[in-house]
Amino acid sequence: MSSQRIGRREWCQGVLAFSGLAATGLSAEQQKPAVMDPRLDELIRRGATMEEVAKLKDPVATNPDEAIRALKIGNARFFGGQAERPEASAAERRAQILGQTPFGVVLSCSDSRVPTEIVFDQGLGDLFITRVAGNVVDRTTLGSIEYAVGHLKTNVVVVMGHEGCGAVKAALLPPEERARETENIQFLLNQIIPSLQKLPAIRDEKAKMREAVIANVRVQVQNLKKGKFIQDAIRSKKIAVIGAFYEITSGAVDFLETEEELRVGSGLERGSRWREHLL
Repeated sequence: MSSQRIGRREWCQGVLAFSGLAATGLSAEQQKPAVMDPRLDELIRRGATMEEVAKLKDPVATNPDEAIRALKIGNARFFGGQAERPEASAAERRAQILGQTPFGVVLSCSDSRVPTEIVFDQGLGDLFITRVAGNVVDRTTLGSIEYAVGHLKTNVVVVMGHEGCGAVKAALLPPEERARETENIQFLLNQIIPSLQKLPAIRDEKAKMREAVIANVRVQVQNLKKGKFIQDAIRSKKIAVIGAFYEITSGAVDFLETEEELRVGSGLERGSRWREHLL
């Protein structure tokens, strides 16, 4: 249907969605028609396709630097208790069926305490999220990321670990304890273990866990960069691939952007870009 010309009924539905009149059960104030996007009016006159209508929603960012900045500003709002929690109206939610234009991809952990859109204070359609315990890069997560970069034109890919990650903690257990887990859990942990082989000797348990999570983020970023498709996208400056660490206790996200911050085995606890967006 999306490749066909839109008929009168579909156009009416589209106009109602954009004008806010399609919702049911709204108050008289809520049902006041909004000003129609002039671009939509032009598309109506010349009989456009659904794909053309979908492109009306502009992305939040149009290049990697803008995308990273949007994430930092959103996290600063969340950290400071000033979250806007962007909420779409009923009409705007309906309009999103026409297409999506997320500005960033985030590969994050499945942990229930890490709600990615909330952490970055983003709304519906802003981020393309792939979640798996331990934020590991495998063929399925990589396929999702490549889809977002190739078809949705996202500008940044973030691999985000978090404080107290249970998957990383389990990967640090002795082999005999890991062997008690199911076959699939063991497979997952095996994707994390290589990143933990050369951890520095750290006595403080919290600091050790932080370093382990960040070491895993670095390795997963490197795994992501091994693919030719991602390499070409980076080389052409279509995307940036960075790492991040979310601190549950504070709400702050630390960003790893430079080559040194992302270098496997660097042991770098704090780079110059960490938390600067919160100052």
